[in-house]
Amino acid sequence: MDDPPNSTISPLSPPPAGTQPTAAAERKFPDPLASLGLVALYLGLEWLSFLHEHDGLPVTPWNPALGLMFAVIILKGTAYGLVLFVSVLLAAVMVLGSALGWPTLLLVAAIVAASYTGVAGVVRDLLRLSTPHFHTRDMVVVIAGGIAGAVIASTSLGIGRLLIRPLDWSEALTTAGLSILGDVIGIAVVTPLVLRAYRHRDRLKSVPPEVLFEFGGYSGVILIALGIIMRPDQPFGQGLFYLLFVPVVVAAVRHGIDGACAALTIAQLGLVGFLHLYGFDLTRFAEYQLLMLVMTVTVLLVGAVVSERDAADEAARDAARRLQDMQNEAARTARLNLVSGMAAALAHEISQPMTAARALARSVSRLLDAEDGDRARAVRNVQSMVEQIDHAAAVVRRMREFLRRGEPDARSVDVPDAVADALALVQPLAGSEGIAIIEPSGGMALPPVVGDPVQIQQVIINLVRNGIDAIKESARTDGWIAVTIEPASEGAAVEIAISDNGIGIAPDRVDTIFDPLSTTKADGLGLGLSICKMIVQAHGGRIRVHQTSPEGTEVRFSLPVAKRR
Repeated sequence: MDDPPNSTISPLSPPPAGTQPTAAAERKFPDPLASLGLVALYLGLEWLSFLHEHDGLPVTPWNPALGLMFAVIILKGTAYGLVLFVSVLLAAVMVLGSALGWPTLLLVAAIVAASYTGVAGVVRDLLRLSTPHFHTRDMVVVIAGGIAGAVIASTSLGIGRLLIRPLDWSEALTTAGLSILGDVIGIAVVTPLVLRAYRHRDRLKSVPPEVLFEFGGYSGVILIALGIIMRPDQPFGQGLFYLLFVPVVVAAVRHGIDGACAALTIAQLGLVGFLHLYGFDLTRFAEYQLLMLVMTVTVLLVGAVVSERDAADEAARDAARRLQDMQNEAARTARLNLVSGMAAALAHEISQPMTAARALARSVSRLLDAEDGDRARAVRNVQSMVEQIDHAAAVVRRMREFLRRGEPDARSVDVPDAVADALALVQPLAGSEGIAIIEPSGGMALPPVVGDPVQIQQVIINLVRNGIDAIKESARTDGWIAVTIEPASEGAAVEIAISDNGIGIAPDRVDTIFDPLSTTKADGLGLGLSICKMIVQAHGGRIRVHQTSPEGTEVRFSLPVAKRR
């Protein structure tokens, strides 16, 4: 399952620079109410895990209580090692009913608490779980920490017992092996589960029904598989254990590390339940738990890899969204720059009809005031005035639409209309430079294309402006720019060509002219043509320099036609 965005610092994340945990923070005592709750939960889990005494030491086939406390210390700090010490001591007295003396019990509790608190502190403060997403490295750190803590605790307990009385080495090795196996499985299964549950504590309040239903199905399949595997009269015995892999691995592949943790917990609870239901001896218990450990490590790594992949996919999608936003903003900025360059010509284009409308309004006023005024002429002047105002309003409308901010608006676009609107905006600039614009002649029926009309206009205006600059640089007095529209020679597309009789493009620049920051202008940024290329490619088309020479240039771009339904 994907993690929701979270602006807060996760307990699983390294703190930002300059906010390293201080020694004072580590000396802080645990919360009293939380500590009481943890002790009670620890005792309950020890009772459920069938804690028993073996060779004078507490041993369990799996140790979920230790996995819980290992996670708490990673999340909350080593001060909670004191809670672990109290919990181990009370479990030996209240759950196990140990006959060992208080000095021995205190020594055992101190060794267990110190071993696992030290290792959890290393995991928390030195190795650091990298992000709120569980990476493969993080899973290896947790499992390796569990193994290290189990080995240290068992070795230390062995040395402690050796100081008290001689050891039966064969029995001591059996006890150490069982203790390590149970502790490692407890940490491997429960610690990641608690870490992920803490991360998702808000989302767990409202788990979607379909997810609950799905994991109910996994639970049923897991219990059926265990029923087949664990039957006392089953001739294949442990050889069928691989059946358990199927539902657990499917959960891990479907939901990553979260699915792996949930499915493994179900499998472990079911396994321990069946082992006690059929009264298997300690040796058989250990054999199945060893198989369970292999499956746990395998499935956790699968889940971590899947979560890593999902996080990478989400990061790639997020990066693509940000890139698209940046491209849209760059295109809008380029439109602002275009209009900025045409500002004087556009202002003149608007002022002309407004000045004419003002003169016509005065004429109408005089005609209406005169006793023998020509009312027919006044009506014609009013009509002319409305036409002039409509012309100015059309210029403003085109400019407003051209500058609009927002997401690209993909729809069916009539290419001749889009070209006409673009040329209407750039015509005043060309006219102010004495350059003629030869518009496409009508009569040819062309299919519509799918795209954003404003962005298509932006490409046309940019290419026409480049033609104007090329003609100005050539110092010609007979400059012209021609625009043609025709069906593309290849594929179902419409091709627009913009040609001019300007200075042309140097042959060594033709292949790079559409690259970012590539420009021949002294004050240019080299972004106009690259944005044109970006827009055309985003529409599924292509743009190219069709021909160029010292006598002029022709640039063509094509746009796919809309598919018929």
